[in-house]
Amino acid sequence: MEVRIKTTPEDFRVEEQVRLPLDRGGAHTLYRVRKRAATTMEVAAGMAQALGRPPSDVRFPALKDRVAVSVQHATVRGSGPARIVGEGFVAERIGRASRPLRPSDLQGNRFVVVVRDLALAEAEGLSAGLEELARAGLPNYFGQQRFGSRTSQGDWPGRRILRRDAEGALQAHLAEVLAGDPPPVRAFKRVAAEQWSDWDALLQAAPRPSNFRSVLTYLRDHPTDFRRALNLVTPRLLGVYLAAYQSLLWNRTVARYLGRVLGPSSSTIVVGGERLPLPPDLAARVPAEAAVPLPHHRASYDDPVLAGVAARVLEEEGLTPTDLKPRLLRRAYLSKGSRWLVLRPTDLSTTLPVPDERFPGRHQVTLTFALPRGSYATLVLAALRCASASERGPAGGAR
Repeated sequence: MEVRIKTTPEDFRVEEQVRLPLDRGGAHTLYRVRKRAATTMEVAAGMAQALGRPPSDVRFPALKDRVAVSVQHATVRGSGPARIVGEGFVAERIGRASRPLRPSDLQGNRFVVVVRDLALAEAEGLSAGLEELARAGLPNYFGQQRFGSRTSQGDWPGRRILRRDAEGALQAHLAEVLAGDPPPVRAFKRVAAEQWSDWDALLQAAPRPSNFRSVLTYLRDHPTDFRRALNLVTPRLLGVYLAAYQSLLWNRTVARYLGRVLGPSSSTIVVGGERLPLPPDLAARVPAEAAVPLPHHRASYDDPVLAGVAARVLEEEGLTPTDLKPRLLRRAYLSKGSRWLVLRPTDLSTTLPVPDERFPGRHQVTLTFALPRGSYATLVLAALRCASASERGPAGGAR
């Protein structure tokens, strides 16, 4: 089955479910933000610019995809106007908060997804397929959106940071095309790759405004101080680089662990350049409370099989557990804690198939479901495609 999603941003809608730290006398202003066709980081920068504040004054607890219509929440340090409007977003003030929002304030997300370009039989089968996924469960892998910092050569800035390669991490940031880079950044990076170390030339070519210019201004005056220059990169972006690589390690560890304890799986999915198994009836074969630690220098594994798999994954990357403390950086870290192993969508509903106005002769279906925080709707949709393909025979992929 060909799963065509995100034909338009309105085809993929997500709304945060969040506990708000409301406090009339709080030092922060709370906003409900509706964004369309923009990344969360772009919206945060736009809000800060509109307010004349430093970027650190605007805090979102989570990132959402560009190709979507998202309702998120943010805090602004101090007071703020009733409404902030910028490119791709509208922010409405909803109260005051005692502190900035944190990821732990999120309870989950509710998704409304239009799936297009379906044959009638495929469209009719989506409801049953989604219900089966909710019953059987699937591995709670990090989804494709997490991996926008993968270089065109298949490397990761986060990996270079953990290996203490400051110049290599800067080259990835400034001169290597990453999967999530917009066209203007890609154009600059082609110039940077050709003229690496000519800091004057790169400063002239850098997009305005951008953090690139702060980094390059420092390199112009300190041409070989790559570590200090790396620490001038926006901390939130350095955190994204680290999180992407940490997520890759977690996915790989879980995939291998499931293979060890459950055996091989005939159904797989590709995420972040990795082929990952989708074992059948996972919820019935793995305890509901099972969780796997995020790779971290303080991670502890009770299961010796899991501990062995995690150690082997690090060894293959040329890392040890102590390397998971990013010693090059001053203000960015790997997240601690664990992640649930099994994902099960809840609050399901599916519309009846209707003719697809964008693809004549085909049909569309709207799926609605909720996921816990940190889980990915695109993963559910890709697993749904895989389940349908295994029932109907070979088919194409998600588009």
